[in-house]
Amino acid sequence: MLLFYILISIFSGVSIVVARTVNSNLAGKLGLLEGTFYNFLTGLMLSIVLLLINWNNEIISQLINSQIPPWAYFGGLFGIGIVLLSNYVIPRVSAFYVTILVFLGQLLIGYVIDYFTMGTVSMTKLLGGLLVLIGMSYNLYVDSAPESKKRPSERMV
Repeated sequence: MLLFYILISIFSGVSIVVARTVNSNLAGKLGLLEGTFYNFLTGLMLSIVLLLINWNNEIISQLINSQIPPWAYFGGLFGIGIVLLSNYVIPRVSAFYVTILVFLGQLLIGYVIDYFTMGTVSMTKLLGGLLVLIGMSYNLYVDSAPESKKRPSERMV
């Protein structure tokens, strides 16, 4: 069972990178707003199909009958903002840096959620995020350094 969860997490990571690349290419061909529109239109159609498939499902009926707070409906607006920003940034930044930036963003939001829900932030998670940020900054510095300043092992042959 553990292997299944590992494979699902790997597939999830790969699908995120592929989706970002496809969305960026779509925005490059159609335009930023049009690419975002078709991204959300496709997601809406798939969501409607899944809703219809699961219409008699107990989970769906619980969602319909529950009291959903109004702020929960703003997730789509945040999603539009994130897709617009991704489609703008991805063609300008390498996939490696986009992946690291998304990881750091997820860590930051995790810290915020931990703070507001539990009243504390894990120091080990904070230290891990800081180490990733330092490593990314160092790598960016090495990548931007002139060839003459790089160590021989870092120079392109």
